[in-house]
Amino acid sequence: MTDTNFSRWRPHPWHGLDVGVDAPRIVNAYIEITPFDAIKYEIDKATGYLRVDRPQRSSSHPPALYGFVPQTYCGERVAKLAPESSGGDGDPLDICVVSERPIERSEVLLRARVVGGIKIIAVLEGDYVWDKVEEITALPPVLVERLEHYFSTYKMVPGQPNKMQIVGTYGYAHAAAVIQASCLDYIDKFGTPDVDRRRPTS
Repeated sequence: MTDTNFSRWRPHPWHGLDVGVDAPRIVNAYIEITPFDAIKYEIDKATGYLRVDRPQRSSSHPPALYGFVPQTYCGERVAKLAPESSGGDGDPLDICVVSERPIERSEVLLRARVVGGIKIIAVLEGDYVWDKVEEITALPPVLVERLEHYFSTYKMVPGQPNKMQIVGTYGYAHAAAVIQASCLDYIDKFGTPDVDRRRPTS
């Protein structure tokens, strides 16, 4: 017997999974890259599979799990919350997830507690070390420094000026506003998600 609440086929990670019933504090995160990856992987928007984007250009690896929040979109509303931005990038909302135990594989779905942002920064829900963190200021400064360094350099091209600029971190309240804006941007772009496609969040 087929459960009618589930698709017969693997759902698209961006469109077929949901943001999470406890968003914006706790969201679902689909992980594309781990701190062990020397290659930058990225979701293929057409198929939903991971594709090789490029080798990492430097020896700097992401200091946390890196992926995106399903059923979000960086459009006009998100851009208005980042005055230094010229517009939304047309991608799902990026998220970094801090975990005390190493997670060495990508293409995993996890629940993450949002604490602030450079990109959206979160901690693994239920983590024995980080689960009680509520604000980015409670993370070790050296970890935040590593995140800032990674995102200020990961798109550098040899011989060309660096186009990335990190203007600082922000706390949970602003991160929550960004997530809510990205959900509305998603609806503007793709329509209201079909709840019958949703997968369980726990």
